[in-house]
Amino acid sequence: MTETPAFDDARYDFHAIEERWLPVWEERQPFRSGRENDARPTKYVLDMFPYPSGDLHMGHAEAYALGDVIARHWVQKGFNVLHPIGWDSFGLPAENAAIKRGIDPAGWTEDNIAQQLRSMKRYACSFDWDRVLMTHRPDYYRWNQWIFTRMFEKGLAYRKPSQVNWCPNDQTVLANEQVVGGLCERCDTPVTKKKLTQWYFKVTEYADELLDGLETLRGAWPDKVIAMQRNWIGRSTGADVKFRIEGRDEPIDIYTTRPDTLHGATFMVVAVDSELAAELAADADEETRAAFATYLEKVRGESEIDRLSTEREKTGVFLQRHAVNPVNGERLPIWASDYVLADYGHGAIMAVPAHDQRDLDFAKAMDLPVRTVLDCRDEDGAELPDPAESGVATTGDGTLVNSGSLDGLAKAEAIAAIIAELDAAGTGAEAVNYRLRDWLISRQRYWGTPIPIVHCDDCGEVPVPDDQLPVVLPPAEGLDLKPKGQSPLAAATDWVNTTCPRCGAAALRDTDTMDTFVDSSWYFLRYLDPTNTDAPFDVEDAKRWAPIDQYVGGVTHAILHLLYARFFTKALRDMGMVDFGEPFSALLNQGMVQMDGSAMSKSRGNLVRLSEQLDEFGVDAVRLTMAFAGPPEDDIDWADVSPAGSAKFLARAWRLARDVTSEPGVDPAAGDAALRAHTHRTLKDSQELVESFRFNVVVARVMELVNVTRKAIDSGAGPADPAVREAAEVVAILLSLVAPYCAEDMWSMLGHEDVALATYPAVDESLLVEETVTCIVQVKGKVRDRLEVAPGIGEDELRELALATDGARRAIGDAGIRAVIVRAPKLVNIVPA
Repeated sequence: MTETPAFDDARYDFHAIEERWLPVWEERQPFRSGRENDARPTKYVLDMFPYPSGDLHMGHAEAYALGDVIARHWVQKGFNVLHPIGWDSFGLPAENAAIKRGIDPAGWTEDNIAQQLRSMKRYACSFDWDRVLMTHRPDYYRWNQWIFTRMFEKGLAYRKPSQVNWCPNDQTVLANEQVVGGLCERCDTPVTKKKLTQWYFKVTEYADELLDGLETLRGAWPDKVIAMQRNWIGRSTGADVKFRIEGRDEPIDIYTTRPDTLHGATFMVVAVDSELAAELAADADEETRAAFATYLEKVRGESEIDRLSTEREKTGVFLQRHAVNPVNGERLPIWASDYVLADYGHGAIMAVPAHDQRDLDFAKAMDLPVRTVLDCRDEDGAELPDPAESGVATTGDGTLVNSGSLDGLAKAEAIAAIIAELDAAGTGAEAVNYRLRDWLISRQRYWGTPIPIVHCDDCGEVPVPDDQLPVVLPPAEGLDLKPKGQSPLAAATDWVNTTCPRCGAAALRDTDTMDTFVDSSWYFLRYLDPTNTDAPFDVEDAKRWAPIDQYVGGVTHAILHLLYARFFTKALRDMGMVDFGEPFSALLNQGMVQMDGSAMSKSRGNLVRLSEQLDEFGVDAVRLTMAFAGPPEDDIDWADVSPAGSAKFLARAWRLARDVTSEPGVDPAAGDAALRAHTHRTLKDSQELVESFRFNVVVARVMELVNVTRKAIDSGAGPADPAVREAAEVVAILLSLVAPYCAEDMWSMLGHEDVALATYPAVDESLLVEETVTCIVQVKGKVRDRLEVAPGIGEDELRELALATDGARRAIGDAGIRAVIVRAPKLVNIVPA
């Protein structure tokens, strides 16, 4: 083992301290989790892995600083902690960069990984460097392909033609979740629709379980994320109603959540880009066909967000056809319009304009009838205006009117009654519908996992046998990677042309690659044994370590990544590979790091480079600033924080250890009683605060303990007092959560090794009986939080604690602070700017 390095105790020099300890940690590898015969209970802490596009940035700095607090805390609590890291290294950015620079995306990716690896090690997170993985390497994506074939065998992977989201810039398809506000999430290009034959994963097979499983995560996941996933799955209960179309043999099904309003239907709308609309238009007169074709071409350039907007002018084409309402025999004119989507329900709706605003707007635009079938009233019981006159649909539950046998019934009773009538007549039945669609995984780009399917004229779609995996990407050299509507792999003829694994005849490889969200849907399991050549992961390892105890990452992945990872986990469970259904037992979302109120970017001129901040203030000061800036989920404005102030505090803390003169192991019982009480209260509270993610308050408590200890040294206790040593050691242990270099140097000066592996000292409960006072924390005179503090607490300490409370920070928001009025120990009033 490397000997503890000598240090210059004259002054705090973060450059020297970093240079002193980084090589020691490199050799000792204190966070290696794979040691044999380790009987400690296990914890799995995971940070969302980065994409290697250049060096680490400020967002990485925040995410990894916060995740590291949790991992180091559990180590100090006596757990064997698995805290791995790797790179999500396939994807469009590398391919686009390679096209722009005329280089191989593999080389660009490897260079960026090497750069980020150096920065990560400098940043001193508690990663297990024996478990690194990179998703662009064949030893990883081989198992993407292996899992794909298992999905294919079980009917969870399939290929079909359909209208898909198409990015004209990147020349590839996108899953619904990758279209944000009608734009490609990668390049902000407006997304269009295109009909292609593509590969899908059958996520809808698990729709109910994905939705119901969210209840088991309540309280452990942010409410916002649970709501986003729930809304995306979008389960609703209603009825499928069969409508006969004049001149068509087969009736069509219309899904509705309000079958009780069937008597109010006055027309039908089909999605203009649906197969049904094309079929009906084909039998119309020439003028209608021409109008339909023109309208369809226009709509293909529109986003779904735009199409569903309630503010949008309603447009459409009458298809010269009629449907028959099954409850009253009325003929309903059929229109094609853009405000109905082809992939919702069955791509057609019964329009009840009196009670749906978009239907009403369409009816007004096309001069179609409006019939009220719900008696809706305001809070005072007064009847609401007639929608046909007011132009405002009445959308409440109401009581049924103008609805035959349903008249006088409330919503729930009417729905049950009409479903029974439809069922008896064979014209409808109760149904459940989902917003969720199957996951489109095909991508027409080079830099991704090749889909392990061979297309044979005789055998059809044949999976590549396991012993022929991985299907390795051909070299990029010689291929034109520029997007052109089909995968660049199609041009690699020597690679494409192969033989059928089943019959031996000439066949062709599938030339699409997988969506890179496949890579991140199970990577947390590969970390368990990233060098395994026999399986994607060991089943027994999964039982030992998984599911993940704490996941840390950005809320931007609330739908995409988290939903797909949950789907993969449930599918792997049903294959007998894991014994759990939810991959992430707890989730922490960190906020964004901004500058001057907006996201950092070169174009805005507000970019802050992490490397420059580390060089100027040191790793510890940046990490401490990230933790102290506020609750983890809040955004940080770098203009409002002070890494320089953090550096000054670290110097004060470091000097405590330098000044201690008592020997290691001295009994603290004879030391200063007041200091010991403060030390043990800080120790107890800080452990509880870490587990509730109040890292900023932990830092405030450590700052307070440093101040109290310095006062004890300067006012009589002296540096030889055993209580001073005890306090300094607790400061080092707690500080190691956020400032590992400074803490390690302190720990070494105090005569010890490896502060990160030091367990928390036992809290002496007898020292915690000190009477406390409740301090009210106000913002502009309104109570926002409360603190339990010692009666003799000083004004400076109380000010720091009050400013760090969650209630005060929420109330202050982005405003600055004009004044802080402290009336110790009972009141702090904060006046925002």
